[in-house]
Amino acid sequence: MRIAVTGSIATDHLMVYPGRFTEHFISDHLDTVSLSFLVDDLEVRRGGVAANISFGLAQLGVSPTLVGAVGKDFDDYRAWLVGHGVDTRFVRVSPTRHTSRFLCTTDQDQNQIASFYAGAMQEAREIALAPIADGLGGLDLVVVAPNDPEAMLRHTAEARALGLPFAADPSQQLARMDGESVRSLVDGAKYLFTNEYESVLLRQSTGWSAEEVLDRVGTWITTLGAEGVRVERRGHPPLTVAAVEVKEEADPTGVGDAFRAGFLWATWARLGFERACQVGCAIAAAALESIGTQEYKLSRASVADRVARAYGEDAAAEIESRLRI
Repeated sequence: MRIAVTGSIATDHLMVYPGRFTEHFISDHLDTVSLSFLVDDLEVRRGGVAANISFGLAQLGVSPTLVGAVGKDFDDYRAWLVGHGVDTRFVRVSPTRHTSRFLCTTDQDQNQIASFYAGAMQEAREIALAPIADGLGGLDLVVVAPNDPEAMLRHTAEARALGLPFAADPSQQLARMDGESVRSLVDGAKYLFTNEYESVLLRQSTGWSAEEVLDRVGTWITTLGAEGVRVERRGHPPLTVAAVEVKEEADPTGVGDAFRAGFLWATWARLGFERACQVGCAIAAAALESIGTQEYKLSRASVADRVARAYGEDAAAEIESRLRI
């Protein structure tokens, strides 16, 4: 499968403060806040939407091409991804900026104070798809995931100009981009991915009804959290697939990215949309049970077992017959 996954590549720096932030806010002095919190724990995790999706695809036996911008501090992260089967040859390395970072401190009430440093991600707008397609002998799909907004628009426009099928995954950038930009990202997509809240926000941003969205995309996939996923296509009844039950929820970060990896693998494997959703939900469950977005491990037996328990032996047998892991 010649798939280019464009989008963010980042590291998450997650800290834990054992007290309560609110105990240190002085109501009469909120206009001059200056606070420092001594934290007990620090976890540095690999992340970024494009990197997470690429990791999931590689776990399923596909070697995706990761497309994004990073800093010179990317060497260790690159080695991790390459070691797990991700093609990083076309990742742009900034000579001046660091790789994007998400820094977040959580207190004992689950309140959070966070910052996001875009860093090298701002240079993703300089990346052209044509040389990548030439270098790979063509592309079967371009995934346009959350990224520098200008990069997202460029990748979408270039995919159209080159006649490359693309998947639109605007996600958290929906809140930042104007209606014209969102319409440009969505129009003509082979696949459109949103969660339920984002589906409403997308309609508000574009001014399109749900029917008008479906007029412009091939397939609209909406994740529904614990309720599973809904697939909509023009002229077809909606398809809803239940979520896979998890043993224990460990970390919800990156679960949607894992779903996208499973869904895209299954469509490449020529499984129908129901099976694609089932695979996506199974991979999402594996991610949800793991701490960190790229810490879950997949095997042929583990995927088949999750599918069998959730959807039955027939579904598991069909999916397992296509797995090459």
